[in-house]
Amino acid sequence: MPVIPTESKVLVTGANGYIALWVVYLFLEKGYSVRAQVRTVNKGDYLRKLFSRHEARLEILIVDDITKEGAFDEAVKGVDAIAHMASPLPQDDPDLEPDAYIIPAVKGTLGVLDSAKKHGTRVKRVVYTSSVAAVMSPSLLDGTKGFKLYTPDDWNSESSEIVKKEGKKAATGEKYRASKTLAERAAWDFIATYRTDIAFDLVALHPPLVFGPSLQDIQTPESFTSSMKSFYNIVLKPDAEPKEAMLRASICWVDVRDVAEAHVQALEKAEAGGQRFLISAGAFIWQEWLDLANSISKLPLPVGIPGLEKQYKSDFDSKKTTRILGIEFKTKEETLKDILEEVEKNW
Repeated sequence: MPVIPTESKVLVTGANGYIALWVVYLFLEKGYSVRAQVRTVNKGDYLRKLFSRHEARLEILIVDDITKEGAFDEAVKGVDAIAHMASPLPQDDPDLEPDAYIIPAVKGTLGVLDSAKKHGTRVKRVVYTSSVAAVMSPSLLDGTKGFKLYTPDDWNSESSEIVKKEGKKAATGEKYRASKTLAERAAWDFIATYRTDIAFDLVALHPPLVFGPSLQDIQTPESFTSSMKSFYNIVLKPDAEPKEAMLRASICWVDVRDVAEAHVQALEKAEAGGQRFLISAGAFIWQEWLDLANSISKLPLPVGIPGLEKQYKSDFDSKKTTRILGIEFKTKEETLKDILEEVEKNW
């Protein structure tokens, strides 16, 4: 029996995000009621319009600052589960102190858990959207120490030490990775500390770069957000000229719809409780996407260096995700065809 049956109500925080909109969509399509937290009225109006055929089961809640104490106290009342997807990000300023990343991430995560503890009397499970940033080791990124296959037991213990040592001089990527690691650790520590005082458990999901069609209000390709902005700038932008080092870059990816499905299954599968899941379709180098795009599209696309040798530096073991959550990952071709269809239709 599912932990959270489909007649339940789910709180989705940060509901207007790229991944979160697909999560809201799937919950509504499967029959759940959704309380969608956003930061502004305009964002809430967009969700109402986008999901108008489900208006009877969609509730919009405005919380403009998720780091305030008690920010989610009202949001958690009367819901059966929470998909915590909101993640406050500071401006991309290399001079920012690490705490500008870390404190909001930790406070936002602990805030929703504390509200659930105090006021979420019906909450049975919290699904937390983490990232492979909390799993991967920066010292292994360049591949000089050999190929690394990460498992759900791996933690990024390096980034927090780097930013502690280097302060605001640390690379922006390290500050971000430290924030994701420390926020997730804080979540698991909270669950362990209050185990006897709470009726809910925790599931953490870790996607890498996320690609696929968007439900956001994207007026031009240049206004893509998140990973899709990089995808467009490297693979689809007609005048892009990515350098060889970029084309050889070894990274991992997943389709946004598979990430959304993982959120639903993480609520429904009892055995998912207390677990970390790597949500990855596999490794790639950027040239693979360029070659594939040019083989299936007549658009004027970047060519790069066709047939460039693939040398993967790392991957994420998603066998547990398939075994427990039942996720069968989309292929590059499936995802790319849908992205190209969106681009050709809209622009």
